[in-house]
Amino acid sequence: MFDQTIGDVFVARVAGNFENIDILGSMEYSCKVAGSKLIFVLGHESCGAIKAACDHVELGNITAMLSNIQPAVQKSKKEISGDHNSSNIDFVNKTIENNVQLTIERIREKSPISREMEMNRDIKIVGGVYHISSGKVALL
Repeated sequence: MFDQTIGDVFVARVAGNFENIDILGSMEYSCKVAGSKLIFVLGHESCGAIKAACDHVELGNITAMLSNIQPAVQKSKKEISGDHNSSNIDFVNKTIENNVQLTIERIREKSPISREMEMNRDIKIVGGVYHISSGKVALL
C-alpha cells in the first residue's frame, strides 16, 4: 500500500490518529462511494500527540484534541507499571497501540456504513504501528 499513486489511497490524518466526524465521513466516502477496500488505522512510534496526552498537556485547542486520546492513556495505566507519562517508553508504546485499537473499535461503533461493509466483507478495518526507527509496520 505504500507504493500507490494519486487517487489509489485516501488519507485522513489528525494528530494523535483518532476518529472524528470528518474522518469518519472521509472513510465512509472513500469506501462506500469511491470503492476503497481497506481502512488502515496507523499509529507511529514516538508520536508527539500521544506523548502530550500521556503528560496531560493542556494548551488551547490541543486540550480538546488530546482528550480523544485519554481513553488509551487510561487503559495503558492499567497495563503498564512505572511512571505514567512520556518518560516511560513502555507506557507510551502501549498507549500508541491502545489508541489504534480503541480507534478501530470507535470506527465500528460510530460508522454504521463502515461496520456493515466490514461485516459484509466488502472492506477490512485493520491497525498497525509504524516504527520510524526501522521503517517497518507492525500489524495489531
